[in-house]
Amino acid sequence: MSESRGVRAVKSASRTVALLELLAGRGDRPARLDELATELDVPRSSMYQLLQTLVDCGWVRSDTTGSLYGIGIRALLTGTGYLDGDAHVRVVRPLLDEVSDTLGETIHLARLDGPDVVYLATRESHEYPRTLSRVGRRVPAHAGALGKALLAERPDEELPLPADPLAALTQNTHRDRAALIADLAGVRERGHSVEREETVPGIAGFGFALRYDTPAVDAVSCSVPVTRLTDGHEARIVSVMRELRERIETLVTPASGAPDWR
Repeated sequence: MSESRGVRAVKSASRTVALLELLAGRGDRPARLDELATELDVPRSSMYQLLQTLVDCGWVRSDTTGSLYGIGIRALLTGTGYLDGDAHVRVVRPLLDEVSDTLGETIHLARLDGPDVVYLATRESHEYPRTLSRVGRRVPAHAGALGKALLAERPDEELPLPADPLAALTQNTHRDRAALIADLAGVRERGHSVEREETVPGIAGFGFALRYDTPAVDAVSCSVPVTRLTDGHEARIVSVMRELRERIETLVTPASGAPDWR
């Protein structure tokens, strides 16, 4: 078992969290008992007992045959509780609506979590079909505008990246650290990140780190189909998004008595 700040991990708790994260990551693909036991290297009997406990508590659901398992509704309640309890998200969400209406594009808020970014809020454009940008979606930080904006806030030697080769979501995703670092130098010079079909084919993005934390952990971005992206529209996107960042950083102030979350 691993240790954190000198405290030994509780094996049953670690196993429960791993199972819930695995089921959540599968989305609409339910799993069988044997699959889960193999994936987490847990004895079949122990996995069955854990699943039944979580089913009874609503954290896992099972089909009518009792052979397929998926994430339960309690996970949704916990996720929405996280968002509702975050003062930064509450401030930013209505501003995303305004900027999306102004630009006619999709606007995101995301947070860095290890080597990934997690979408916290999204305002979809009404001008074109939905992109793969649902709240809770996890994307490698090196693969898009949001993540690159946040990575650029950190020294190159402290980037939270896995070993090369980096995972590729499209043919344009950076695959090696050296290429990414060269890109991040440009991000620091411009003050914002740019991606060209690095996360989703056909979609470009512009990311802006929110510097109410040091280093920044949150960022906003604008996603736009490459077919809609002209030089003039790009310049307008960058201008409006810079103003959005300034507004957010002005509005977000430490709340009296609020916890200083790690």
